[in-house]
Amino acid sequence: MNDIRHNWTKEEITEIYERPLIGLILDAADMHRRYHKVGEVQISSLLSVKTGGCSEDCGYCPQAARYQTGVKVQALMKTDEVVAAAKSAKAGGASRFCMGAAWREVRDNTDFDRVLEIVKEVNKLEMEVCCTLGMLNEYQAERLAEAGLYAYNHNIDTSEEHYHEVITTRTYDDRLNTLEHVRKAGISVCSGGIIGLGETDEDRAGMLLTLVNLPEHPGSVPINALVPVAGTPLGENNRVPFDDLVRMVATARILMPRSAVRLSAGRLELSVAEQGMCFLAGANSIFAGDKLLTTANPEFNADVAMFRTLGLRPKAAFADGHPKNREKAIAHEPC
Repeated sequence: MNDIRHNWTKEEITEIYERPLIGLILDAADMHRRYHKVGEVQISSLLSVKTGGCSEDCGYCPQAARYQTGVKVQALMKTDEVVAAAKSAKAGGASRFCMGAAWREVRDNTDFDRVLEIVKEVNKLEMEVCCTLGMLNEYQAERLAEAGLYAYNHNIDTSEEHYHEVITTRTYDDRLNTLEHVRKAGISVCSGGIIGLGETDEDRAGMLLTLVNLPEHPGSVPINALVPVAGTPLGENNRVPFDDLVRMVATARILMPRSAVRLSAGRLELSVAEQGMCFLAGANSIFAGDKLLTTANPEFNADVAMFRTLGLRPKAAFADGHPKNREKAIAHEPC
């Protein structure tokens, strides 16, 4: 049986997601052992380099200008400030440094020029450099690749059917087009979603269906649990049960064996034991540091203690190579 597929059906994904939990975790753990080193977890750090004032209406996001969430608008950080933060993250064990800007889309202006400069400077630290800047066109993706960007994050958030209930200021196809520009530029795609947006289990299967049937599975798949923020349309939503989160992690691992599955937003609410179950189910990447853009996250010291307790070890930068160097291998993947 071929593990790497791009022709899944929603029914097949639903069958996996709905398996008895223990059996699902064991199936995912078996798949994880085939493609990854057990106990090796990548530590990523995320910095908001331009905060607030976004024109989008994403119902979960405190950075949208139209919502009253207490987030203060901050201009794009200076290059030396970002580099200092990257050095601090590396000292804390991070091998990937992600920079987020609250933009609807990238514009060809001096701010983008500065982002390109920042990418070049952080690259000198021998970290995997990642950006999430909103929508990109093909030319902008190529410029980021030329600057040395390793990965680009652009989540699809939820299923195509549920998407309009969460966001109306850009379309699902807009998101997919950006992912295609990133992939064609030879940048590693980082794309996942959020659970807890009022979606059904069918929507969760639909989100994974979109990701798994892309021409190439994303290099990284962030699995986020909604952190409800007062002032946003989804601020009153209940937090998702832990078993829903581990189901998503395990299902993503089975569907996308080679991808990094990242525990992202919502990790603050998990105990060490619950995080350990997620690692057993195939999660092999986390965001570390005290903040994810504008929401709280476990501190580095707490994660160091967790790694020691669970016997985990940090994954080195570039351990999987660069996407530009994997074209021949991808061409020969079984379909």
